[in-house]
Amino acid sequence: MPTTTSPGNDPRIYLIAAHPHWRDSRVNLPLLKAAQGIPGVDVNDLYESYPDYLIDVEAEQARLARAELLVLLHPIQWYSMPALQKLWIDEVFAYGWAYGPGGKALEGKDCWLVATTGGPEASYHPQSYNRYFFDAFLPPYEQTAALCGMRFLPPLLFHGARSAPRSEVTAHVEVFRQRLASYPDWPELEDLEGCPACVVPEADRPVEREEA
Repeated sequence: MPTTTSPGNDPRIYLIAAHPHWRDSRVNLPLLKAAQGIPGVDVNDLYESYPDYLIDVEAEQARLARAELLVLLHPIQWYSMPALQKLWIDEVFAYGWAYGPGGKALEGKDCWLVATTGGPEASYHPQSYNRYFFDAFLPPYEQTAALCGMRFLPPLLFHGARSAPRSEVTAHVEVFRQRLASYPDWPELEDLEGCPACVVPEADRPVEREEA
């Protein structure tokens, strides 16, 4: 089983790995192992850290606040993220901390999706069984980042993870390793626009009042 690592002081990257069945992983597991060997990357295997789904929100917010880049590493399951990854976002990206009035903790950080699909790229097509190009499933990720003032970086995707040749997996892992090790010196980042302003009016999220 992979382990959670917390390298030296002030890591620049916080990588959240979420895979319910690591022993069945052909791509995500080598990606995780590659990340664990890179200085400045704080790696958290969610299913090892929180097998009971009881997330330590304060600790997670502290680790995330220190980083400049949040990496979401996981397989796509039912066109979205694994359940524990979703719960982590639900609880850690709290109102008043990550977004809304006073919610500035993530503003100016980057968010990078590194994901795999079981089906081949050709299956994400209007004429195939997934019915949509894969980009159609990205808006929830993009808007989550935008609402928190984060810049959503171009995702690193690997399709057909169940059947891809080992040589393709190895090449993909090396690209991932190089990207992590060289962040933020990626040429394409110079051309990326800042995230749009998504201001949540206080009237849209009234504060709950306790009854006397």
